[in-house]
Amino acid sequence: MSGPDLVIRGGMVFDGTGAPARVADVAIQNGRIVAVGADLPAGREEIDASGLMVTPGWVDIHTHYDGQITWDSRMTPSSTLGATTVVAGNCGVGFAPVRKGDEDTLIRLMEGVEDIPGAALHEGLSWEWESFDEYMGAVEKLPHDIDVAVQLPHGALRVYVMGERGANREPATAEENARMRELTREAIQAGALGFSTTRTMVHRTADGDLTPTVGAARAEMEAIAQGLADAGSGVLQWVSDFQDMEGEFALIRDLTRIAGQPLSFSMVQADVIPDQWRELTRRLNEAVDDGLPIKAQVAGRPVGLMLGLQGSAHPFISRPSFEPLLDKPLADKVAIMRDPEFRARLIAEAPSKGHPFINSLAGAYHKMYAVENDHVDYEPDPSTSLGAKAKALGVHPDELIYDALIADEGRAFLFFPMHNYVEGNLDNVRAMLANPNTLSGLSDGGAHVGAICDVSLPTFMLTYWCRDRTRGPRFGLAETIRGQTKDTAEAVGLHDRGVLAPGYLADINVIDFERLRIKAPYMVYDLPTNARRLMQDAVGYVATIKSGEIIYREGQPTGALPGKLIRGRQAAPQALAAE
Repeated sequence: MSGPDLVIRGGMVFDGTGAPARVADVAIQNGRIVAVGADLPAGREEIDASGLMVTPGWVDIHTHYDGQITWDSRMTPSSTLGATTVVAGNCGVGFAPVRKGDEDTLIRLMEGVEDIPGAALHEGLSWEWESFDEYMGAVEKLPHDIDVAVQLPHGALRVYVMGERGANREPATAEENARMRELTREAIQAGALGFSTTRTMVHRTADGDLTPTVGAARAEMEAIAQGLADAGSGVLQWVSDFQDMEGEFALIRDLTRIAGQPLSFSMVQADVIPDQWRELTRRLNEAVDDGLPIKAQVAGRPVGLMLGLQGSAHPFISRPSFEPLLDKPLADKVAIMRDPEFRARLIAEAPSKGHPFINSLAGAYHKMYAVENDHVDYEPDPSTSLGAKAKALGVHPDELIYDALIADEGRAFLFFPMHNYVEGNLDNVRAMLANPNTLSGLSDGGAHVGAICDVSLPTFMLTYWCRDRTRGPRFGLAETIRGQTKDTAEAVGLHDRGVLAPGYLADINVIDFERLRIKAPYMVYDLPTNARRLMQDAVGYVATIKSGEIIYREGQPTGALPGKLIRGRQAAPQALAAE
């Protein structure tokens, strides 16, 4: 009798349950784990994991690969950073269902909310679908390196049912609510993992309009929740400003009851409402105590803008003299910016009106940090900000920012901790992460491609929170690994992964923890139409395994593409279902 297909031999196994690590072998057959223990029989292929960590693959539940999964087999950078499952369709934006003629509306929505270039979406999307089921069918046609799951986006659903009235945020009729309920049920039954919506004023279309779902009435939201109840499955994913804290949280509680399914909402600490997260935490804990399956998704570090000449945001982009440079090649921009006269004129200029977001960050010098030596300090000491350095040198901060932007031939970036950094440290983030009612999330993989690269969050959780942090307490490896494997998988109904035990999917990372390190983000131009996107690499991932096949070795693809579209909730392995 032949042995297992693959044996990972002698590694330090963190099984994803939060149990202490133990030295063991992991045997894999037909894409699933068949044994974890000592001295297992030889496999047809083996990985020597002596001195290495063996963990489940990361289950990233907050990404925006909705377009990329239809044209690209590789879910990079997530898959090169240890993720073996990603969930797309978050924040109420996506590309199905769709009627002919509404394609541009959905593209403008995605472009505005998630900073994905519209030209790339126009070029890359085939639009060979109308229903959500047909969209999933298009995704299934293409092999992928890792598993992908999708959620029904409220924005697309509303425009599909209501047309221009839906895009313009007009109230839905009773008949339209009934139709949204029906389509939600159909999508969940066809395999959508859940339903997502956004209700924040920050999310806007590429034209600056509020997204179609902002302010959607209670009757509409209840109808959609009834659609989940009708299907008997699915999750709710929620983004809100919580400006009406009482009303909004009451709605969340009621929808969770109506749907009879779990809900998660995004939680960050914003500078303008620095204590809101505390009130959200109080209400979250109270809801859980009342038996409601609600969790908050939190990011393990600042939501970090990467400001640079190659990106979609930097402090000088709203200055009148910079406007002629916007569409010039990078080398030309840098050449012009090296001219002393241009430099003096640009720095002296006041920003143009009409750029409220850029202008709000342009003067926040205390939150701008130069990225140097291929490393981003995600908990930087405020004394190292360009604002603090300029004060010490007796110069205007714009002088230092200007020099920093044209460094490395204009490829340099500034790190700007937009959220989760009000006090200049990560102590509040640690409090959010430590709450048992929160989930590690908000990586936004595939989104904000010109300004944010937080897709490395699962790796950061290990390197920084479990090893490198010196400015405060750290976390243990076992609990941190559980938080981005078993916990995230179960939160979205994927009970067949996230644990290293017999019967589970063989989704595994083999990691050299001593060597594990995240590099600084950099810009690539590999989206359709050669559009840009931020990329980030790490060293220390010796192997990433999906369904028993090695898909990456030291971050390099092997050519294997065993990933599939996940259709709906997945049951725990039979043998372990009772445990």
